[in-house]
Amino acid sequence: MGEFVDAALGFPAVLFTFLLVVVVGYWLLVLLGALDIEALDFDADGDVLGGVGFAGVPVAVTASLLIAIAWFVSLVGTVLFGGVLLLAILALLVALAVAWFATRLLVKPLQKLFPSGPEASRADFVGSVCVIRTGRVSESFGQAEVTAADGSSAIIQVRQTGTDTFRSGTAALIYDYDADGEFFWVTPVPHPEPHG
Repeated sequence: MGEFVDAALGFPAVLFTFLLVVVVGYWLLVLLGALDIEALDFDADGDVLGGVGFAGVPVAVTASLLIAIAWFVSLVGTVLFGGVLLLAILALLVALAVAWFATRLLVKPLQKLFPSGPEASRADFVGSVCVIRTGRVSESFGQAEVTAADGSSAIIQVRQTGTDTFRSGTAALIYDYDADGEFFWVTPVPHPEPHG
């Protein structure tokens, strides 16, 4: 065990040992629920990470992979070349290069687990046509089914301000969202005037 500690604290592995302790601590806090996986997401738009081939994955995941791989490769370099400064510097450069290439390879399949783009919002339904699913819609009652842009459907709470008659299966236009009451305001779908 003493040889392992000596190698972990030898050059060049020591440069990544402290960072690896931080990474392990971070993931323990994530597992315990004290931190969110995207707590370190300072590159939310992906400009910096995208420029080096790491876009589409949270910064914490990318940094963890980079640090862990660089630490392991530099640890091997410390064991093989410990004491010879020029070879240790070469091992550091190799560790950085291997970590970068390996992380790029590992990030590609992980991108599917972290979809990009704006999160769906209830306001996205405003302007959509929904289908009433209850026997009536009033100022205090009503439900409808609406289809999102991705093709999924949702049952939503709907209300009306007028005296329009809505029956189950009729179409209605969503024209506003009430965030306090968490429901949508609907009105009958306007029908085009016949040309005569």
